[in-house]
Amino acid sequence: MRWRGRRQSDNIDDQRGQGGFGRPGGIGGGGPGRIRIPVGGRAGGGGISTIVILVVLFFALKACGIDPMQVLTGGGGGLLPGEDSGRVTSSEPGSGSVRNDEMRQFVATVLAETEDVWNGIFQANGLTYQEPQLTLFDGQIRSACGFASSASGPFYCPADKKVYLDTSFFRQLSQQFGASGDFAEAYVIAHEVGHHVQNLIGVLPKFNQMRQSMGEQEANHMSMQVELQADCFAGVWGHYTAQKGILEEGDLEEALNAAQQIGDDTLQKRTQGYVVPESFNHGTSAQRQKWFARGYQSGKLSDCDTFNNPI
Repeated sequence: MRWRGRRQSDNIDDQRGQGGFGRPGGIGGGGPGRIRIPVGGRAGGGGISTIVILVVLFFALKACGIDPMQVLTGGGGGLLPGEDSGRVTSSEPGSGSVRNDEMRQFVATVLAETEDVWNGIFQANGLTYQEPQLTLFDGQIRSACGFASSASGPFYCPADKKVYLDTSFFRQLSQQFGASGDFAEAYVIAHEVGHHVQNLIGVLPKFNQMRQSMGEQEANHMSMQVELQADCFAGVWGHYTAQKGILEEGDLEEALNAAQQIGDDTLQKRTQGYVVPESFNHGTSAQRQKWFARGYQSGKLSDCDTFNNPI
């Protein structure tokens, strides 16, 4: 991936070396936060198709002169099973000293590329894209969705519209999961930004509402639909990034291999030697590869409807 020398996002909050607590502003506890394995009671009304209707309604409201952002409210998601706006810069008081290491530059560049793509897509539909902030941390961090440690993996918190990333995860991705390469790492970031897009268009708020009355298996299935759509949105980003000519030979394979290595079935086989399909909440390796590739090939959000199509 030819990322060096390109624009870097200002929406980076570098909290590394800050003792693991970050700036105040979190609410702690459960709350409307990171998606962990959903559990609950029986399924309620509304139906899966309600989410797609809400997405259509989002654009319809805008056409009628109503600001849909005032209607939508904020769990987010993370890349791995069981893990779970205004522009703010890393030089803001309280955020620690500005870091300019290569990893920070890489993350800021990839985030900038997601901003370019999603700004373009939203503008094409007469909307304004609210860019997310990305917080770098090490060890542990406090977000509006509660405390998280490096073991949680990267995650998105819809309550504060921020992506959280401990870059040591990239070493884990390479050394433990066997998914190395800069575009594999870019896929991780793009997936979390995909959750931000879901939050803006109302998918995450609707999911959080519906899962409160769902049984565990049904909520797990819907969680897979949410996660696979985020994979597809990451693929959409990859589609337009490839058009810029900054991808290199083998980059697509890096992302697909990452999707393969973090599938529910692959992770369960690696950790416990067998799979429990009813516990899947992010998607199998084949499903994650399929939906990323689908978005990458078409570049169309309409091809990312995981709620009304077989996953």
